[in-house]
Amino acid sequence: MEKQANKLQNNIFIKLSSVALLICTLFFTFSANAQSKKDILSIVKIDTTSSEKITFKKGKEYLLGGISVTGLKKFSEETVRVFTGLRNGQAIKLPGDKLTSAIKKLYESKQFSNVDVYLEKLDDNTVYLQFFVQELPQLNNVKITGVKKGKAKELLKDAELKQGAMVTDNLVVTSRNYFTKKYTDKGFLKTKVSLNVKQDTTDINTVNMAIFIDKGKKIKIKNILFKGNKTLSAIQLRKAMKNTKQKFIGRFWKGSKYIEEDYQEDLESILDKYSRLGFRDARILSENISWNENNTINIHIDIEEGKQYRFAEILFVGNKEYTDEQLQMYLKIVKGDVYNGAVLKERVKGDGTPTSQDISTLYQDNGFLFSSVNAVETKVESDSITVEIRIREDEKARIKKVIVSGNDKTNDHVLFRELRVKPGDLFSRSAIIRSIREIGQLGFFDTNVTPDVVPDYQNKTADIEFSVAEKGGSQIELQGGYGGGSFIGTLGLSFNNFSAKNIFNKEAYKPLPMGDGQTLSLRLQTSRTFSTYSFSFTEPWLGGKKPKSLSFSVYSSNQYQLNQRTFDVDRSRSLGIIGASLGLGQRLKWPDDYFQLSQTIAYQSFKLNDYGFRVGAAILNNGTLNNLSYNATISRNSAGPSLIFPTYGSEFSFGVKATFPYSLVNGKDYTEPTGLTNTEKNTFFADKYKWLEYYKLIAKGKWYTSFTDKLVLMTNAEFGFLGFYNSEVGLSPFERYFVGGDGIAQFQLDGRETVGLRGYENNRLSSIEGGAIYNKFQLEIRYSITDAPSASIYTLGFLEAGNSYDNFNVYNPFEVKRSAGLGVRIFMPAFGLLGIDFAHGFDPLPGQNVKSGWQTHFIIGRQF
Repeated sequence: MEKQANKLQNNIFIKLSSVALLICTLFFTFSANAQSKKDILSIVKIDTTSSEKITFKKGKEYLLGGISVTGLKKFSEETVRVFTGLRNGQAIKLPGDKLTSAIKKLYESKQFSNVDVYLEKLDDNTVYLQFFVQELPQLNNVKITGVKKGKAKELLKDAELKQGAMVTDNLVVTSRNYFTKKYTDKGFLKTKVSLNVKQDTTDINTVNMAIFIDKGKKIKIKNILFKGNKTLSAIQLRKAMKNTKQKFIGRFWKGSKYIEEDYQEDLESILDKYSRLGFRDARILSENISWNENNTINIHIDIEEGKQYRFAEILFVGNKEYTDEQLQMYLKIVKGDVYNGAVLKERVKGDGTPTSQDISTLYQDNGFLFSSVNAVETKVESDSITVEIRIREDEKARIKKVIVSGNDKTNDHVLFRELRVKPGDLFSRSAIIRSIREIGQLGFFDTNVTPDVVPDYQNKTADIEFSVAEKGGSQIELQGGYGGGSFIGTLGLSFNNFSAKNIFNKEAYKPLPMGDGQTLSLRLQTSRTFSTYSFSFTEPWLGGKKPKSLSFSVYSSNQYQLNQRTFDVDRSRSLGIIGASLGLGQRLKWPDDYFQLSQTIAYQSFKLNDYGFRVGAAILNNGTLNNLSYNATISRNSAGPSLIFPTYGSEFSFGVKATFPYSLVNGKDYTEPTGLTNTEKNTFFADKYKWLEYYKLIAKGKWYTSFTDKLVLMTNAEFGFLGFYNSEVGLSPFERYFVGGDGIAQFQLDGRETVGLRGYENNRLSSIEGGAIYNKFQLEIRYSITDAPSASIYTLGFLEAGNSYDNFNVYNPFEVKRSAGLGVRIFMPAFGLLGIDFAHGFDPLPGQNVKSGWQTHFIIGRQF
């Protein structure tokens, strides 16, 4: 405002003002002329009858006598005083850091758009200040138009435009940019967003925000055109662009929308593609977009390839522990190879996977924690590049301390006995990675274990701490499925981290004694046609010193006669089974410590009570059969790190299950006499199978191939064979293979093996008696959605093929039943693995001529 003279004399005022950059400057204005009472600068007036001037010394320390606040609308004076951090009676300089800090705090509160400070009064050594503030308006109501109500609500939630937020220019700009980017990232490149802020008349200092979104039409990429490419074709370059794709009929898994961030990433992928082929000087000269009339765009990319380089000499410098020949086995690059900087880096520094075979890992696996390995280009001559692999080995480091934390329920010794790193050992990167896998294989902890390595360079040692997060060690198993004309239900309780030694310790029941890694299981399975009960216990470290496991189980089962035509069940006719098993397992050291040998002795008693059990062409109705068997399985399991979602490694097993060949040593004639009555036949077969004899061979293999940390291919192959010692005795009526369906292990106590093959009904690919041979092949692509401790979720798509065969005369590994489908798995610690699959069987069931078609398989509780 314009100053006016001759109204007030000898008035002096001082204005202390802050600017937008929070740099405060103290302005002094001395005037012999008076100011208008309307002048904002003369808020504080001096008595007009006084001719005394207000003077102070710059930099002198004064006492703060008081603070007054003006310009307020919603806030109280006391609130502003608290924001400033100033208090009456404190020392303050004019100008000074404390005053600057007070103004800065007011701005940082994000409640004010402007802050001015005035010197109101000076009383001897005491100053009185006045703060003039302008409050930012508060957001009251936000309305989005131009999109559906549900979408508008979602956008508001994501943008966090909440009632009461302070409205600044920055908030307006960022909100507009956010809504625009939200749609341009989905291919709506012509999205326009208008955002208007208007005063709300219903409340003081509040505003309403109106947002209109015109997303326009989705813009697709019609063509991606390249210029200057000679070595790589346009098709090869487009393939290198993983995220940005041009329109192509039939490609539903990847859209042709344009997203700037993804596009820039794809340009880098193009250069990486050239770099891997030796064109290290390749560059993008220009790239632009042109529009077509049909709301599509063309992308034009001009490339300069440069010349192709090759490796010249490759020299190892500084290596003492390993010879050049030994290092070359890991580098695998020789003179004359096409120059590939990415591969060179991977062979020297590693590819980021747990199984990486590179020079740095070689050193770190053998104690050289403080070593460094670098590839340096030392000479570029014509099209050849000389590379030195410079190695600084340093001294070997040993592990000083190993610490575990976060195991609130599991006892320390359960973790320590699985670790591959021990105090005093040489440092080994692979041993740490193996330890992470072993922790994951326990199943008690979240698989996201990140060890903290604390090196001590001076003493050449390192401390390693494994931080774990406990997850539920117990499970409730619920299974549901339909097969054989009835619903099959399973209820089980599995305590996977049990502590038997505390079973009589009342204080350990929380709700059960836990923490020693033992497994205790109770299981009930029932349907109209059968019921089974089982109890099992496993100690994984018998004696606590070596990885030798002990397992014990007892079980009972009753199976009732089913009329295959009417599906009626006669419970007066039954097959009763009781059994027990004792098993020992041993982790092997050769060929490597991924191998394990398991041995089990099992006994079963089968009691037939007028139960029609087919034995070849005859029916066995009554009698007691016995099955005493020995089972040996050698397996190798390097899959990991998670039990639920393995991303690398493999699982192989080969097992032999056999009984004693009684018929070869007892001298009995097992030829069936002619002319026997039904009762005599029953007596003959009851004696013939009083002690069952057979041998089984089972081979299984799974491979896990990781494309990314979330996308994994699981490949599976299985084969099973049931044989006999004596052709007069023939195949055992038990221990058969039943193929088809969801693979729920029904009737498993009679020795039969249930083999899942989705897309077909349960067990329907085998004959009524079960098959003597089966094979199965499977490809399953899995994508992890989340691996949170509370719930791990992944989706899957699969191709399967398999079949069951009665004997080798009809066996044909290529005569299989095929299927394909999609599914999802959710692992919850309390319930195990929950799953649903939708599968299409491409072939008919045995005896039918119509393909199986779509089948739904719903599984609750089966874990793996």
